[in-house]
Amino acid sequence: MIRIVLVDDHKVLRHGLSQALKGEEDMEIVGQAENGYEAVKIAQELVPDVMMMDIAMPELNGIEATRQILKMHPQIRIITLSMHSNKKFIHEMFKAGARGYLLKDCEYSELINAIRVVMQNKTYLSPSITGVVIENYMMQGLEEKQNAFAILSDREREVLQLIAEGKTTKQVARILHVSPKTVEGHRTRIMHKLDIDSIANLTKYAIREGLTSAEAP
Repeated sequence: MIRIVLVDDHKVLRHGLSQALKGEEDMEIVGQAENGYEAVKIAQELVPDVMMMDIAMPELNGIEATRQILKMHPQIRIITLSMHSNKKFIHEMFKAGARGYLLKDCEYSELINAIRVVMQNKTYLSPSITGVVIENYMMQGLEEKQNAFAILSDREREVLQLIAEGKTTKQVARILHVSPKTVEGHRTRIMHKLDIDSIANLTKYAIREGLTSAEAP
């Protein structure tokens, strides 16, 4: 039996997928999460075979969640299920260790096929984004040096996402289990590295880089 966890901040999508997958005799939904931190926690608790991972989620995005999960449990196969076909997101998800990438408007049969492919320890790439991946491969290195994933550390990206979503220093400290002074230090370094001098511009940068979405609270 293929044990699957669904990770997406939209309950309707999780419910729809959960209901659909009940029709597959060799698959079962063993858990669900609505943000990256919940995904990391449930991965530790259940160690599923497959995690269907959205990218744009509050508090911790899918790219950072994938990176953290696979550091602990590299055997978990993570398949991205996202509305984003931007080459930056595709590149960073695969770089984080994802084994597949699908767009949310894909056919159900394609999603099932992707699960079966990654369970064979292969990589699945939706035909609809193959061209984007090839283009990214051709351009690799030209843009990567300038993006947030190259400039900032893992923890700095976590702090930046939380700040961009309107969290106070104390709230960020509580979420990350560190002191407010540590958070302030991270924020100072982030601003220095990015040469950005205001929270408003940090927020714009975080949205542009895909660390959070414009819909995030």
